[in-house]
Amino acid sequence: MRVIPKELISSAVRDLLKKACVVLPKGVSKALENARDNAKGERAKEVLGVICENARIAKEEALPICQDTGTTVVFLEWGAQVSLQEGTLQEAVDEGVRQAVEEAYLRRSIVRDPLDRINTNDNTPANLTVIPVEGEKVKVTVLPKGAGCENMTKLVMLKPADGKDGVKAAVIDAVKSSGGNAYPPLVVGVGIGGDGSKAPTLSKKALLREIGHRNPDPYYAAFEEELKAELNETGQGPLGLGGSPTVLDLFIEKAPCHIASLPVAISLNCHAARCASKEL
Repeated sequence: MRVIPKELISSAVRDLLKKACVVLPKGVSKALENARDNAKGERAKEVLGVICENARIAKEEALPICQDTGTTVVFLEWGAQVSLQEGTLQEAVDEGVRQAVEEAYLRRSIVRDPLDRINTNDNTPANLTVIPVEGEKVKVTVLPKGAGCENMTKLVMLKPADGKDGVKAAVIDAVKSSGGNAYPPLVVGVGIGGDGSKAPTLSKKALLREIGHRNPDPYYAAFEEELKAELNETGQGPLGLGGSPTVLDLFIEKAPCHIASLPVAISLNCHAARCASKEL
């Protein structure tokens, strides 16, 4: 049995959050540069040029890419042969967020209650999902999720008969109706199956995948490519100002579901598709 001290989780979350808010993943940076170089429309080229320059300055000056450092979404792969030395995983993760906010001067954007709107003043609690895995593996992934793109999240409970065409229509409608509010070009996560609570988690998990990495199931890999191509033909373009591309990539995660249900959730990540991970 592997025993993990609480401080190890906290320090990993702290370091990953500080990194994710400042430096884009290499795949995202490369995709944005390729989009800039191959953009359709002068306005699209201009917008993408500014986006790439902003990312460069953020990395060189160690400053947040965006002022909205978001809700801290954490996915924790936790082995069956691992135990936490003391406290809870939520406590360990929140302490890491708290430290990152203090050390990197990240914006404090979380309120303790959705109606009284009193700020917690340390960006906690984080949105934590624990994924059970075999053995002694522990992997921490941090996804800072800004409100602009998060507010465009959609959950649609389709009829099973709606099938693939219904899923496609729901995804295209979600992206088109978001306009420029989610700050495209987007990374799109689609969760299919589960139930009304599982599908949104799947859609966020999909956002963790590296740009260009397709679903291991050939059927869904082809569906990802199909949806990406159709979305880039909408002409919404960067920041919703026209041209192309509208999306950098699209990923699908799926799960079993009830015979009478077809849940579909769509999570949009803005062009600053921030994410960092580490195996402990």
